[in-house]
Amino acid sequence: MSVLVGLIVMLGMLVIVPAGLRLADVPELDRIRRLWPAFAVPGAVSLWLPRGPAATALALCYALGAVLLALHALPRLVRRSAPLRSPRTAPTEIALLTALVTPAIAATALVAERSGSPLFGFGPGILALTVPHFHFAGFAAALVSGLLCRLVDSPAGRFAALSVPLGTLLVLIGYFVGDRAELAGAVVLTAGMWTTALLTWRRLRTGRDRATRLLLGTSAGVLAVTMALALSWALGEATGLPHPTLTWMAATHGVGNALGFALCSVLAWKRLRDRTDHEGRIA
Repeated sequence: MSVLVGLIVMLGMLVIVPAGLRLADVPELDRIRRLWPAFAVPGAVSLWLPRGPAATALALCYALGAVLLALHALPRLVRRSAPLRSPRTAPTEIALLTALVTPAIAATALVAERSGSPLFGFGPGILALTVPHFHFAGFAAALVSGLLCRLVDSPAGRFAALSVPLGTLLVLIGYFVGDRAELAGAVVLTAGMWTTALLTWRRLRTGRDRATRLLLGTSAGVLAVTMALALSWALGEATGLPHPTLTWMAATHGVGNALGFALCSVLAWKRLRDRTDHEGRIA
């Protein structure tokens, strides 16, 4: 499982985060996006070294980049105070702020895991799974729901953009409070992700070229399955009912969210952005 998780995390570090920062269309993120490989490459290398000082030092390089990214959240929160007070624009802003912060949570878990030290009572095994969770259920899901809300101005879009960050936060709180709180977070997160999938399928695919429709359809279809798995796992943990093992979840839920949802989504949104830019230049 460690090899599989390492490959998933590499995809998040090296592809999903920098591509997502470009899609966010926030000029003040351009510098950190250009510098991102200097932080992400050492972090990716750390995944394949034995736990110890060398792996920890390289993970700290990634953590530095993630913290610098998170530091953009506070000034943006101040500058964008007016949109945050508007019920129409606040969900998009909250989703983007969540995307800026979640890689730092993943990086904190990575540093602890690579050093072999427990963090808040969690051992290396749980910490290793926390890293991909906050790259994909954190960064990628929040970003995509925010982009969707920006494009599809509707109550459902705003619900998705709010419930994905809220569900992610509740899952994080559940780590410390208990399985039932984590189940509540999984329910909220699943509702947001399923709404994102439904809106993607019904509202974004219309009128697109074949490749974009395929990418959007794949991301929506995969979300329907992977979040059902996440919900079944959280329900089993909270109630004792039979549920998938962590290894099986990594091979299904983890791989599906990384490749089927996150990668297909950023590729589809890049195509949507490129087409919009092209039409704008023609106009």
